[in-house]
Amino acid sequence: MRPLEGIKVLDLSRVLAGPFAGRILHDLGAEVVKVEPPEGDVTRNWGKVRAGLAGYYTQQNVGKRNICIDLGAEGGAELIRRLAAEADVLIENFRPGIMKKFGLAYEDLRSINEKLVMLSISGFGQEGPESGRAAYAPILHAESGWLQRSAEWNQQPVTDLNLSAADTNASLHGTIGLLAALRVAELTGEGQHIDMCMLDAFLATDDASHLGLDDVRYTSAGGLVWEGVGGPVLTAGDFRWIWKQLQQVHGLEDGAPANADIPTKRSYREAAINEFLSSFNSRAEMYEALDQCNLAWGDIKTTAEAYDSPTAEHRGSSVAIDARDGSTRRVAQTPYRFSKSSSGLQPDAVAPYRGEHNSEILQGWLNTSQHEIETLSQAGVLLQENNTKEI
Repeated sequence: MRPLEGIKVLDLSRVLAGPFAGRILHDLGAEVVKVEPPEGDVTRNWGKVRAGLAGYYTQQNVGKRNICIDLGAEGGAELIRRLAAEADVLIENFRPGIMKKFGLAYEDLRSINEKLVMLSISGFGQEGPESGRAAYAPILHAESGWLQRSAEWNQQPVTDLNLSAADTNASLHGTIGLLAALRVAELTGEGQHIDMCMLDAFLATDDASHLGLDDVRYTSAGGLVWEGVGGPVLTAGDFRWIWKQLQQVHGLEDGAPANADIPTKRSYREAAINEFLSSFNSRAEMYEALDQCNLAWGDIKTTAEAYDSPTAEHRGSSVAIDARDGSTRRVAQTPYRFSKSSSGLQPDAVAPYRGEHNSEILQGWLNTSQHEIETLSQAGVLLQENNTKEI
């Protein structure tokens, strides 16, 4: 049995922070219905497109079913309300105020479904002095202190992260929150609204927050990259510890002048380490030398190489799903491994087209007649595309 079997999720979110939460819930066994607007989730255009489905969109929405509803059309918001009345969870990441504009705020939905757990993800919270600001991951990377701290430590200009960490942090914390709220709803019969602020999530996930709060200068615990035989190698740990281990086990000497200051000594020692790690006949010999010092090391790999690593292959970190073009495409597999429950994507999972499951969802959730479905389609409330993106 999957942990969340029987849970119905209405996913009104787009891009990453919300859809990633919906993907997690699907992989844990929930029935997830993605509600998409006529113009589509912008990520449908990101990455390699196959059979009308882009890689980014596929990654975050595989396994979900899809209903395409125009909220601006008369009857669109009412249809969402009817679906929400049957849902256990609703996920949204609109700018605060948008859901209320359509009569879909938590207070509105709670009156028709008191057990509903609603997760709202926004950059600066649902209320407050900055709640109305547009917020994408890079904005939160900057405003959280991460970018400035990294620049100061590396003595480099401020540059953004090359992944949407603020989005995924908020998504993961939001998922934890809604799972806790589902437990409360199970015990009390009452759902609740989770206001997940991306800034909160990012600050809470920052293991160096205590330094900023205590006004202490940050010292990096990040890895150090060295020249190695056959290419660079990274070691983790404080530089002083790394030097001490290499000196004691392999007899490294820095050759620095006796009266050298600390920056000069470090420069000489870094050069000695680079020379030592480049001196081996093979990377295997270099790894063995690092292991003898009890030093943690890592290869610097591409993403493709990471998925082809022995551990990733052993654990099935990716799965080949139906690409809907007669072949398969690989996507990340869920990382959860339970001793008794099952989870993750099945090989027959697919990413949905807009409105692909309109009839299936309305008939299954609302027992809607085919006549009403056709009426909603003719009125422009329901829309559907095929793999050529016609809608």
